[in-house]
Amino acid sequence: MKFTELNVLSVLEAALEKENIVDPTPIQIRSSRAIFDGRDAYISSETGTGKTLAYLLPLLTKLNVDTKELQVIILTPTHELASQIQDQLIRIKQNSDFDFRSQLLIGSAAIKRQVERLKKKPHIVIGSIGRILELIKKRKLKVHTVKTLVIDEADKILMSESLSMIDKITRSLVKDCQKIFVSATNQRRSNSIADEMSNEMVEVHSNSNQVIGNIEHIYFNVHENEKPELLRKIIRACGTERAIVFTHRNETAKLIAEKLAEHKISVGEIHGGRDKLERVKTINQFRKGKINILVASDMVARGLDVKGVTHIFNVDIPGKSKDYLHRAGRTGRAGERGHCISLMSGEEMKIARRYQRELNITMTEASIYDGVIK
Repeated sequence: MKFTELNVLSVLEAALEKENIVDPTPIQIRSSRAIFDGRDAYISSETGTGKTLAYLLPLLTKLNVDTKELQVIILTPTHELASQIQDQLIRIKQNSDFDFRSQLLIGSAAIKRQVERLKKKPHIVIGSIGRILELIKKRKLKVHTVKTLVIDEADKILMSESLSMIDKITRSLVKDCQKIFVSATNQRRSNSIADEMSNEMVEVHSNSNQVIGNIEHIYFNVHENEKPELLRKIIRACGTERAIVFTHRNETAKLIAEKLAEHKISVGEIHGGRDKLERVKTINQFRKGKINILVASDMVARGLDVKGVTHIFNVDIPGKSKDYLHRAGRTGRAGERGHCISLMSGEEMKIARRYQRELNITMTEASIYDGVIK
């Protein structure tokens, strides 16, 4: 099946071909009808299956670019995910003759500059919940023409303190505004909240709550204070050129990055202790291959899409299976092989057993000797 068979514009299909995206994924096929029909939908699918394009392509096709009206709002839980979606839209526009306008609206950027750019009348805005609500309240963002509201990473947003702000945003929109909820997991509570916000919501699923099958899951049993040194040895043994290391705390991320840099490993860090510009710069360096290892706190576990990530390293183990799913989903994308390696102390072994049971995966214990993983 081709994208045009889903009623996607041919210019958009041609733009995707320039990125070597040729065939629609199952979730893109299954969600297209509901979105084109204007129905409220909860779209859930495993990570790395193209959920962003699953809603962007139909919504771009439905845009009326002959008007200066705002037609789509996309809400995200992090600035990084919002920037990533905007980058995808920019690439589509650059690779096609489709003349639409999109704008990024995030809280860390200067609001005066954003207000000035809104005078260019974007068809789509993507951004953080707080900044978009602020601009609506200031009457700088006119939303009476918005036809579709997208809530990305809905399982996180709908069960957070941001829910009250989302409610205020939805109340400012027209009554029949289409609402699209997107998630890698199918959570009963977030589904219920979404259903209350919707009008006859349909659910579109494709292997949500699952880790994709082309990822190998490995763990090392190690004392907590030995994790940094063991991580260094494993990275050397794997010979990975693009990997993400996850930690819980900013301080741990900084410590790990410093440890790897001491041993001449090309590394960058991204966490809450660094400002927005530093984080964006580091992510761009990672995307371009200027650094090989990205050490990150959980703030980028969701939504970060970088091609060619072969390894995920968990220095701190997620307490919930769904968080392990999101981390592991940063590798093995678009059908490529991936490896998720976890460093676990004694008590954390219990969590590994829960991962295997709840995510239906097999985790293999490994060791390293003389620079060789066995």
